[in-house]
Amino acid sequence: MALSAAQQKAQENRDTIFVEDGEVVAVDTFAGEQFIMRIRAPKCAADAEPGSFVHLTCDESLPMRRPLSIMRTDEDCIDVLYKIVGEGLRLLARKKPGDTISVLGPIGKPFEFNEDRPNTLLIGGGVGIPPMVFIAERLRHEPGKWQPFAILGSEIPFPFELQASRLVVPGVPADVSSTMPLLEDWGIPARLTSLQGYDGCFEGYVTVLADAWLDALPLEALAKTEIFACGPTPMLRAVADLAARHDLPCQVSLEEFMACAVGGCAGCAVRIMTPAGEAMKRVCVDGPVFDAASVVW
Repeated sequence: MALSAAQQKAQENRDTIFVEDGEVVAVDTFAGEQFIMRIRAPKCAADAEPGSFVHLTCDESLPMRRPLSIMRTDEDCIDVLYKIVGEGLRLLARKKPGDTISVLGPIGKPFEFNEDRPNTLLIGGGVGIPPMVFIAERLRHEPGKWQPFAILGSEIPFPFELQASRLVVPGVPADVSSTMPLLEDWGIPARLTSLQGYDGCFEGYVTVLADAWLDALPLEALAKTEIFACGPTPMLRAVADLAARHDLPCQVSLEEFMACAVGGCAGCAVRIMTPAGEAMKRVCVDGPVFDAASVVW
């Protein structure tokens, strides 16, 4: 008997999502109740792609897991960035190196890269920064093939020490110089934005700085540009509008509350325009990455 579309989808995902006991390797604490946790989870690390996320058990006393984007992988480990929002992440923040965490992942449809558009504009806001770092990490391994530029925004202190960039970015004011040290070390230009007056940061929204950068691009370079973004929904909606104004393809990673994270409960469904009309799609397995133009904002 022929499989239904849903059954075929489930079959495709079989053996690609793992449940494993992850070991907390390190926890770095930052202002604004933010944390970067490194977890040894070899199966997840081996299969993770930019845009993948994990569903973590925060504590034995709390049955519901929490979804967190993967920020990067390093051999058999994954890094996740989170800030305390609710009791689950507060309990997760208490974990120490050596503790065990149940890791379900990697989950989700990742970002896709088009070799015809090597100019990749990465826009991350708040806890939407991690997927942009993961993209940058992946693209840096093919130097010369891709030309990524990251714009990262936050209204609380950034989860890293600000550093003045030595990498010149045409179209960006000279006094906007602060960058993320990790990206700077990788040779990937980045600039930071905030309304909080942080040193060297652009005073405004990520989309305003992105608009100025895109306006400064020659038409030939603009035709080879694609936008990737993750962050709060209002920001993503603004990024989608920005992409439409410049007639650029744009992929967005959506953030939604979810229960099972494997497509069973449909609690994370969002409205997506398909060739057959409007449909409800699950962020966990149909996404989290969608074509920005297809999202019914």
